[in-house]
Amino acid sequence: MVTEHWTPADIPPLQGRTALITGANSGIGYRTALVLARHGARVLLAGRRPESLAEAADRLRADVPDARLATVELDLGNLAAIRATAAPLAARETIDLLINNAGIMDVPERRTTHDGLELTVGTNHLGHFALTAHLMPALTRSAAARIVTVSAIAARWRSGDLSDLMSEQRYRPMAAYAKSKRANIVFTQELARRLAGSTHRALAVHPGSAVTNLQRHTSAGRMGRLFVALAAHTLMGSADGAAWPSLYAATHPAAAGGTFIGPAGRDQTSGTPRPVPLPAGADRPDLGAVLWRESERLTDLTFPPLPQT
Repeated sequence: MVTEHWTPADIPPLQGRTALITGANSGIGYRTALVLARHGARVLLAGRRPESLAEAADRLRADVPDARLATVELDLGNLAAIRATAAPLAARETIDLLINNAGIMDVPERRTTHDGLELTVGTNHLGHFALTAHLMPALTRSAAARIVTVSAIAARWRSGDLSDLMSEQRYRPMAAYAKSKRANIVFTQELARRLAGSTHRALAVHPGSAVTNLQRHTSAGRMGRLFVALAAHTLMGSADGAAWPSLYAATHPAAAGGTFIGPAGRDQTSGTPRPVPLPAGADRPDLGAVLWRESERLTDLTFPPLPQT
């Protein structure tokens, strides 16, 4: 794959293409939506709070007056709500770019979703697994859809081992986050294998380090939150730059299915996007098959047939 210096200015025209972005009301998701709209894509802003989505749409239209936008109320922690949201889209839409961006991090105590799933993995991985499955008819209508799932550097941590996926034996906030982010990659690798031979691509990205609303659940207390805020000016990048890997994966002609995209800068915290190594073992077909089956069981769904050549 090409690894030249790349910026969003290199994105080709996207007129006639539709993108759905989860967590699009703020942070990386909003910046991704803004750039895609600037390049002519029709953008579906998906998020849990209608008022936040409306505010985001207003901000985006102020910047891109001719933007083609719609908002989609989506609760990734409620499987029935995901199904209800996706059903009309699956019936009538053609989705060319699905960017599974939304996430939560560092929830202080073990909590569960509406369906009794551990909240972090249930939202970050299983919610997006279910959404992708339910939207597959809309993705299949595209001539060449891309499914981009946002992971994190935390996917490389040893605490991200996928055993005890629901943290029933032991709950640690950042270990649950690492599990969810590793699951994002393992799911993407398995999806890419299943899409092999078709014109559709599944890619995973990590955004480097950026301070966004993702840190609102931090368990470190007031001083920890203060440290995170100060780090924004020294160690971490902006939401603008952190959106670049998602944008690259969604639009670069050479971005191949199964690729993991991250920033090229020191310690992969910021910089131009490029292919980066996968966490050790994340591309194992046996692990992918096990996670796929477990994800189907936990979400009580069977992934629909995938497009073939």
